[in-house]
Amino acid sequence: MCSIFQITCDGALFNRCLDCFLGKAAYIRNLQDNLVALETELGRLIAAKNDVMMRVVNAERQQMRRLDGVQVWVSRVDSVKTGADELITDGSEEIGKLCVGGYCSKNCRSSYKFGKQVARKLRHVETLIAEGVFEAVATEVVPERAPEPVADKRPIEPTIVGLQSQLEQVWRCLAEESAGIIGLYGMGGVGKTTLLTRINNKFLENQNNFDCVIWVVVSKELRLEKIQEDIGKKIGLFDDSWKNKSFEEKAVDILRRLGEKRFVLLLDDIWERVDLTEVGVPLPSPQNTTSKVVFTTRFIDVCGSMESHRKFKVACLSEEDAWELFREKVGQETLESDHEIVELAQTVAKECDGLPLALITIGRAMAYRKKAEQWRRAIEELRRSASEFAGLGKEVYPLLKFSYDSLQNDTVRSCFLYCCLYPEDYGILKWDLIDCWFGEGFFGESDRSGAENQGYDILDTLVRACLLEEVEDDKVKMHDVVRDMAIWITSEIEKEKRNFLVCAGAGLKEAPDVKRWENVRRLSLMQNQIETLSEVPTCPHLLTLFLDFNQELEMIADGFFQLMPSLKVLKMSNCGQRRLKLPVGMSVLGSSLELLDISCTGITELPEELKKLVNLKCLNLRWTGALIRIPRQLISKFSRLRVLRMFAIGYDRFHEAPEDSVLFGGGEVLIQELLGLKYLEVLELTLGSYHALQILLSSNKLKSCIRSLCLEFAGDTASIIDATAFADLNYLNELNIYSGFELEELKIDYTEIVRKRREPFVFRNLHRVTIHSCQKLKDLTFLVFAPNLKSVQLLDCYAMEEIISVGKFAETPEMMGHISPFENLQMLDLEDLPHLKSIFWKPLPFTHLKEMAVSGCDQLEKLPLDSNSAKERKFVIRGEEDWWNRLQWEDEATQIAFRSCFQPMGVLSGGRKI
Repeated sequence: MCSIFQITCDGALFNRCLDCFLGKAAYIRNLQDNLVALETELGRLIAAKNDVMMRVVNAERQQMRRLDGVQVWVSRVDSVKTGADELITDGSEEIGKLCVGGYCSKNCRSSYKFGKQVARKLRHVETLIAEGVFEAVATEVVPERAPEPVADKRPIEPTIVGLQSQLEQVWRCLAEESAGIIGLYGMGGVGKTTLLTRINNKFLENQNNFDCVIWVVVSKELRLEKIQEDIGKKIGLFDDSWKNKSFEEKAVDILRRLGEKRFVLLLDDIWERVDLTEVGVPLPSPQNTTSKVVFTTRFIDVCGSMESHRKFKVACLSEEDAWELFREKVGQETLESDHEIVELAQTVAKECDGLPLALITIGRAMAYRKKAEQWRRAIEELRRSASEFAGLGKEVYPLLKFSYDSLQNDTVRSCFLYCCLYPEDYGILKWDLIDCWFGEGFFGESDRSGAENQGYDILDTLVRACLLEEVEDDKVKMHDVVRDMAIWITSEIEKEKRNFLVCAGAGLKEAPDVKRWENVRRLSLMQNQIETLSEVPTCPHLLTLFLDFNQELEMIADGFFQLMPSLKVLKMSNCGQRRLKLPVGMSVLGSSLELLDISCTGITELPEELKKLVNLKCLNLRWTGALIRIPRQLISKFSRLRVLRMFAIGYDRFHEAPEDSVLFGGGEVLIQELLGLKYLEVLELTLGSYHALQILLSSNKLKSCIRSLCLEFAGDTASIIDATAFADLNYLNELNIYSGFELEELKIDYTEIVRKRREPFVFRNLHRVTIHSCQKLKDLTFLVFAPNLKSVQLLDCYAMEEIISVGKFAETPEMMGHISPFENLQMLDLEDLPHLKSIFWKPLPFTHLKEMAVSGCDQLEKLPLDSNSAKERKFVIRGEEDWWNRLQWEDEATQIAFRSCFQPMGVLSGGRKI
């Protein structure tokens, strides 16, 4: 019995072991087939899920809700898909371990374990497919309460003055397939949040096939967790359990939920790049814009870092819209309470310069001031000290100051505040501002070239931050309210550190009491009607003094500067137009002064004592037409000079320069002194003879410095100037040839230039050309080699027949089809050219032209225009009406197209045209 029982038991055990072995072997043997089946069935499962979700979304749009069973099934599918994808990815490695025709493995334990996982996952997928037949369930989605609105309505004022057109623009953009990420940028208080709120609320009127609109306030202190929380609340994820999940787990949940929806994400007040993928937001792309992201920011840079497909600048209101908004806030009752108030109210509104926040704040403050005297006081207060006006110092300026605080470093902040020294609405020349920054020492020990690069970069930063506005290529300006905010910062917030006294454009006839100057660091009396500075102020801390545009200023007390030991920047441009004399005692500034600007003044001579200004780095004498006496050895004493601007000096009397002046001999003495200036980097020069020009062009050092060149040839007999030599002036920006009475030709060897340089454009930096009183000059064909010309003025050139000579141009036929002159021209002024017949022999595009002025050019009967020129027709053609009526046109369509551009030119009493 025992033997039989033992045999039976052993047999049963053997059979169980065999079954077990064969079962394990099956996982290995069937691994490859099971992987193929898993991939196939997983595809079927995902397709089934997509079908179910499509029906569920459609049902939800019909105010139905998805059943819990459907939601559980969808969650299980997502979970299974993740595991199955991993197995399919790892499958090729496991199959590589198989041997003996797939019946065995080099690592049986690993292959068995993996094969078992694949088999189980396959059964799980098949089960979910069987469970996912939701025809009955999908049609049984039961009605519930009405769904949540696509967007949460946000409170907003009922009117939208001045923003309607921008709202429509952005709304149309939301419908474009190519625009998935849209940026709205502009200065603080301009209405970006108002515009975004309007967009949000507009979705309640027109859902535009989006499932949800999500509003998130980002603000300056970026917190990604808060963004997740706001999104989670809107899409139904936010509960106690979800709050306890990790940041990464929440991102996965958001990605899964938003991946099922067409959403609009509205992000208000972004200060830096927000990594939305880190948050869990699936980013729209040009290929997939079913969802949208719209954000607001103060910085155009953020539009780039957010990779926006479209960006819109939210600008200040037009004068008309600004008045409408202001009038609405003040109220009709107040405006009608006194017949003077409307006009006074318009003046107050203009002080806001179109900034909605300021218009609203001041409008509310004035709403119940029904006496004209109250409005006059308000105007005076706004102009004298705007920060003291009700609401500005508490509501407007602090909001704008966020942009100031966010600037990268103290240097950029100092450069920004410096701009408030200029008057309201003043176009600040970029290079002039950089000279001042350089003179103040904002760039440390940097040379002028390095300072220029850094300066333009800072200007670009301030423009992109909407703290400055670019009004022309070479000018910027400050918005009036931003300027007031900057003055508020310097006089209230950072008084000890900055301490500005700004009286620019204040209409002063006398300077402020000198006692107020004592602790000031930067003082601007610019653009007033001050006639004398008779007191000697004590200013131990004064670094910068602006006296510019006091055109009646002709007397400055001797010793005026003796108690200004720290003065670095002194600007007196456009002072004393009739005659200005520098006061005795300026030598005391020798150890401190780094910039002296006496440009555009009536000064006739520079005093010898200026030799003491041994630390001078920038000297600006531009357009001092009466200046003919500059003592010899004066310029050479400025051993640290880096910037010397002597463009258009003595142009009225250059040939009268006395022997003891560096201008004697047409400027030859001056050039010799300039050669000794070791650090010179920027040079603007006036020369009175062709021989002096040749000496200049023989110096590689001086050629590398030249930015502007004025040739005043009244006493010279040169009939030909070889303009080929100008090609070596790589930085030449401005060329003025004046009174070249004998000059017949600006000769240039076109073929030689092209052969040497292997490219047609050799005057790439030349922007402005003026030719005045060159009465034998017949053409300016060399200008075809200046592709970036912005301004051309030709005056009193009686022999001029063609601007570009077709005959000379034809000497290089290989270039005829490659050059189209004046492509970047903005201003063309032609005056008293009685023999001029042609500007160019065929029509030109004139893409950037702003104004063409023609007078005294009776033989100019055709302009180089056709129906394709200046397509937007935004430029002005000014001229005499009878000349305009005689013009010949390519065709009638061209004549009609340009008729609206013409403005008749008036005549001044002196005979000059306006």
